Amino acid sequence: MGRQVTAVAGVDAPATSIRGGRVVAALCFSVMTLSILQAAVVPVIPTMARQLGVGPIAVGWVLTANLLAAAVSTPVLGRLADQRGGRPVLIGTLVVVVAGSILCVLAPSLPLLLVGRVLQGTAFALFPVGVGVLRALLDERRLTHAIGLMSGIMAAGGGVGMVAAGVLVSGDGGYRRVFWMLLALSVISLVVTWSAIPRTPVAQRGGERFDVVGAALLAIGLCALLLAIAEGKRWGIGAALALALGGVAVLLYWLRYERRCVAPLVPPRTLIGRAVAPAHVAAVLVGAAMYVQFLGIAQFVQVDSTAAGYGFGVSVLKASLLFLLPGSVAGVLSAAVSGRLIHRFRADRVLVAMCAVGVVGFGVLVFAHDRPWQMVVAAVVVNVFVSGAYAALPSLLVDSVPASDTGVVNGVNAIARIFGSSLASAAVAMMLASMTAPGTALPSESAFTLAFCVGGAAAAAAGLVGAAHRSLSKNKI
Repeated sequence: MGRQVTAVAGVDAPATSIRGGRVVAALCFSVMTLSILQAAVVPVIPTMARQLGVGPIAVGWVLTANLLAAAVSTPVLGRLADQRGGRPVLIGTLVVVVAGSILCVLAPSLPLLLVGRVLQGTAFALFPVGVGVLRALLDERRLTHAIGLMSGIMAAGGGVGMVAAGVLVSGDGGYRRVFWMLLALSVISLVVTWSAIPRTPVAQRGGERFDVVGAALLAIGLCALLLAIAEGKRWGIGAALALALGGVAVLLYWLRYERRCVAPLVPPRTLIGRAVAPAHVAAVLVGAAMYVQFLGIAQFVQVDSTAAGYGFGVSVLKASLLFLLPGSVAGVLSAAVSGRLIHRFRADRVLVAMCAVGVVGFGVLVFAHDRPWQMVVAAVVVNVFVSGAYAALPSLLVDSVPASDTGVVNGVNAIARIFGSSLASAAVAMMLASMTAPGTALPSESAFTLAFCVGGAAAAAAGLVGAAHRSLSKNKI
């Protein structure tokens, strides 16, 4: 704490303060676009497979390609923002996203669609780069509020995207309708960013070369690990294990290389330093808990109770609108309030409190899921936890690193969330596929109960990590 606000070059402090509201609004819209880009495609995967004439394995790459691009581009763009400033990186990223969205709309075949999804994957960098912009423009109090609100908007965008996608493809609508929506959002976000985001001072030392070798090694290692997680079930345990071990080996070599590099892409202190490692571990756990809730509730409520003895037999649209959207709205409110709480009580304490709320929410899912209202209440409680925790994590990092590392350290944290979500997605899929109701191919009720227990355990573990954070990080790295 005690951080000094850096005024934008050529703009006095009062003018910078006046611009703050426009900047926050523009960044909130950008991260909402990011979240919708990620979530809106999920419910239309079966429609895409049918309309493109491809199988489920091939169409699954629509999600995998986006995930790989996100993991590779996020730390790279975060470092570029530290070196060149946030505005050009934000605008450049959104130009790439718009190009990817155009390609997705026009693509006549799956390969071109995958290229478009790779380009759209760069949108994941908008959040960490946006945190760096906010840090350069806002004072301490407004910064925590803005980060909280931006985190909440990002969390809520997933529910909005699911609902919008369900509406657009209802009644055998074409999947391209969803990509038209994503294109419109991307263009608006680009225009708003161009007009509202000012140039910010560059905190990184001048004259440093970009670490191309480090970026290549990181890309290879991350892609290998994420492919092992995302495609391991289809490729087999042997191939997945070999790929994962290879990815770990490359990442260990990359870490060694970064330690010796004069101007590393990701300084080791922003990855494994005592001040930041707990936040990264917590991000993995919160990301996992979020996806357990998201996937678990969405699939549970769609199961027909007459066939499996549980569930409510609702459509994808109703599942999104009635069960997921209220939680998304609660998440926005939680994040906005979390900013004030973080400023008053410290980010680590807010993280611990939110994780306790998450344990309660998952407890409701485990022990009380016989009525629709119970699922809605549980979803609201868990989303309060997720949004509040996501608001606390960037604040932990901002308090722990110098301004020159803001973009890259938040980029690493974003990757940690991606890994947590990927692990949870694979684990939930495995549990639901391996534990089926007698005489059916449907997941058993105990499979969902076990998944919700895993989510609660992840929330509890994140809380323990948050409790240990202050003792591990008494000074900036």
